[in-house]
Amino acid sequence: METLPISAESFKVGFIGAGKMAESIARGVVASGMLPPNRISTAVHSNLNRRQVFESFGVNVFSSSEEVVRESDVVIFSVKPQVVKKAITEVRSTLSKDKVLVSVAAGIKLKDLQEWSGQDRFIRVMPNTPAAVGEAASVMSLGTAATEEDGALVTRLFGSVGKMFKADEKMFDAVTGLSGSGPAYIFLAIEALADGGVAAGLPRELALGLASQTVLGAATMVSKTGKHPGVLKDDVTSPGGTTIAGVHELEKGSFRATLMNAVVAAANRSRELSQS
Repeated sequence: METLPISAESFKVGFIGAGKMAESIARGVVASGMLPPNRISTAVHSNLNRRQVFESFGVNVFSSSEEVVRESDVVIFSVKPQVVKKAITEVRSTLSKDKVLVSVAAGIKLKDLQEWSGQDRFIRVMPNTPAAVGEAASVMSLGTAATEEDGALVTRLFGSVGKMFKADEKMFDAVTGLSGSGPAYIFLAIEALADGGVAAGLPRELALGLASQTVLGAATMVSKTGKHPGVLKDDVTSPGGTTIAGVHELEKGSFRATLMNAVVAAANRSRELSQS
């Protein structure tokens, strides 16, 4: 039978899992005006604090995951990788081909998600922690029966908390190494820049503010100008100046090679974990 399209005007979203990622996505969807909160639901079994968090911005909170699935057209499994199989199998009897299923669990492949659920209309999404501030870098891959329209709908949902990219699932270990683990690399860089500012005589608060804003500004320039980062680096690097002196030190310390190695190491570790 033909897969029924999800109505973009009236669809409902349900979260299996009521943690920080689910909260970030739900808040983003509501804040963007894409969906009113009464068309979003989740289930909280015992944690009163999580119930209060979701109810505070109007989301429906049920006592069972089955209720969430029954009420939803798009079901997002937002649970830790080690419990995603249990979460899916518990609601398997209420799933159907008329629902779009989404997983944000790191390292869990589409073939396993489809096997556990008995459904092929699955989409795997790899977001990252900046979703909490609406600046996620998310990547998705479509399952066997997921349509391009399903992908467009999920892109709109996750677009409310950042940018969505599309890639073949075989690239997801590399995605994990870059955007999944990448925020930690940048946090280290910001901390190190701030420490450098303190070492050069700046107060700690000023140094941290300048470091974080500098990273934000540089990233925005790359994103908005479309220029290669090497060109932007050259634009600010004058002959015999301060910047080239600093860049020279970074090159002596193998700054670029170290970042590249970090991405590859994290990607390799993701591959090991997904095979275990």
